[in-house]
Amino acid sequence: MRERLFWGVDEAVALDELCRLPINYDPALAPEDGRAEGHWHVDSGTTVLGREPPGPPEDGGVFDIACRLVSQYEFADARILRAIYRGGRPLLGRNMLLEGRFCGLRFYFGVRVNAVIDQTRDNGHARQRVWGWCYQTLQGHLEQGRLSYEVIKDLNSGEVVFRVAGYSRQADIRNPVVRLGFRLFGRRTQERFYRNVQRRMSRLLQAAQRGQPLPTPTIRADGIVLAPAGIRPRRLERLARGWLHAGALKRGSSQWCGAAWCVLPRSGAPAVGVVCLKLAPERRLDLRGYMRGFEHRPDLGLLLPEK
Repeated sequence: MRERLFWGVDEAVALDELCRLPINYDPALAPEDGRAEGHWHVDSGTTVLGREPPGPPEDGGVFDIACRLVSQYEFADARILRAIYRGGRPLLGRNMLLEGRFCGLRFYFGVRVNAVIDQTRDNGHARQRVWGWCYQTLQGHLEQGRLSYEVIKDLNSGEVVFRVAGYSRQADIRNPVVRLGFRLFGRRTQERFYRNVQRRMSRLLQAAQRGQPLPTPTIRADGIVLAPAGIRPRRLERLARGWLHAGALKRGSSQWCGAAWCVLPRSGAPAVGVVCLKLAPERRLDLRGYMRGFEHRPDLGLLLPEK
């Protein structure tokens, strides 16, 4: 049996379908990328990770270790956000399915890596060696925006820092309860995540400098990576309430079904039926007792469980 990484969704299906989703905002109307329209949060935070001798980064040094952790999304605070992606593929263009966690609620949404930063630049005071990447939010995300993660070495002083920066705002959210909850707790949780990833990166680098091994990514047999390392879903999490793409999807999206998501029994599940309002409205079969163990199948039309 395939190991479950997220209890609330068929992660392999949801991850593979992200390639069909566009970003959920217009960069030309956002801060930094264009002329901002509307209200956006613009954030930036930096923490010192350590020092190396001045000059280019050393093999196995602070900069090198930090880049490895950032490339694998190991800095994430698993209590707030977890991610899965397919390993062995280029970082640029990587689709990631994120699991947002708040109390007993789980939210699943996608992001796409749209740029990899690998350059030496001059900030006006010193030359810096910079490596990192940034992602943009996809349709169905609770937020709109872009977030970047950079490891920066000052080539004059040897100081190495980790920088998190980006802009964001609330996306359109269909569910009124989720929308209200995000307005009340979303920004606070976002700021807590920013603080926690800085602390986690600092702890990981301090541990590495003491000779402790780096976290080893969890890679499933089908190549899906769960980050950060060392976490497993607990069985009680199957009781959590989950939403896939709680943010609005626009018409024309491959996952737009007009009103609700498509569900079918997973492979090996007992044969049960569906109410197909779009393709076969005359079909009415009972799904009671099978509310868990269904997968999202947008290619089959609008399928709703009979009540």
